[in-house]
Parts: sequence; structure tokens; C-alpha cells
Amino acid sequence: MDKVLYERDGRIGRIKLNRPEVMNAIDDELPGTLAAAVAEADSDAAVHVMVLSGNGPAFCAGYDLTHDAESIGPNQLVQEMPWDPIEDYRFMWANTQHFMSLWRAMKPVICKVHGFAVAGGSDIALCADLTIMGETAKIGYMPARVWGCPTTAMWVYRLGAEKAKRMLFTGDKISGREAEEMGLILKAVPDDQLDAEVEALAERLSEEVAHRSN
Repeated sequence: MDKVLYERDGRIGRIKLNRPEVMNAIDDELPGTLAAAVAEADSDAAVHVMVLSGNGPAFCAGYDLTHDAESIGPNQLVQEMPWDPIEDYRFMWANTQHFMSLWRAMKPVICKVHGFAVAGGSDIALCADLTIMGETAKIGYMPARVWGCPTTAMWVYRLGAEKAKRMLFTGDKISGREAEEMGLILKAVPDDQLDAEVEALAERLSEEVAHRSN
């Protein structure tokens, strides 16, 4: 099964994380596959806006630590000792570049968050140009208390240093409504209105781009 789905729907490029059985947790393949989908949409002249979402009960629950822990032999997150920090850095640097493809894309990217966008999942969600959440969805970066700061620095970019530090020092998860009030995301809407809100914005942006190109 493809771990990231992509299709063009009129002027909208739809990218969907597709590991629903683990709440779209990030394994070794997902970041690169995500970046490939972004590149495909970005290179298609018929696509005017991208919508990023997650299949199943959540947008993204972060890195798939169970997958790595249960894998046989060393892998990107479970090395033989002594630990090689450069190998770890290269792995996380590559994933960060893949996530940042959303931010660097020439086409606007809307991220739709339901359920959870936590840990590495928040890195992905916050790399979009515009992030809209369901009111009860949760976002946070809990690993900051164990593994250090997020790799994309989008928390600081969106919130400023003081509010970002409050979130990362505590590892708190906050609701979509709190995220909107804090200025972390564009908007939070009732969960049952999330799809309609994102679709309306995507249609409007695709039309605005079309008008400018004519």
C-alpha cells in the first residue's frame, strides 16, 4: 500500500498520508514519498494549490518508534553502540529537507489536521503555508523534553521564541482552538466543518491563482 497518496483533482493536488493503522506514523519511507508527491504537484501546471491531509483517525502521530524498535538489526533510529551522532544527524537532516519541501513549494499548501499532529507530525503540519485544524484535534511536540527541539524550527517561526519555548519546555499538547488563539495555525473550526472549510479555501486559492495567470 502506498504510504503517501497523490492525485490531481481539477486544480487541486491532493496529498494524503496513508498509514492509517498507525495514525500515519513516520517510517523510513514516508518522508521521501511525501517530498516526491509535493514535487509532482509542484511540477504540474494544472495544479494551483495542494491540500495535505491524513487518512484514518489522525493526521500524523509522529515517528513510528514501535516499527524501529521491533525491526531486526540496526536501523535509522536504533543503532549499534557506540551511538554515531553524525549518522543520526544525516537521517534527521534528510527528513527535515523532505518535510520542508512543503514550505519551499511554488504552489500554496493547505494542511488539514484532524485527530493528532504531534511530535514529527507537527513538523509536517507546520511546514504548510496554511494550517487548519479541527477544534478538538491536538498538536504538540512532546519529545522536546527527551530528544531536543523540533528539526524544522517552524514552532519558533510561527510563534516567536517565548511562546515556542513554553510549548517545548512543557511538551504540552494543545487543541486546535488553543493553537488558533496562540497564533500557531491559521484557523480552527468545529470538527464536522473541517472538510468543508479546507475545501472552500482550496477552491478560492485555486481560482485566485487561475485569475492571476490569465
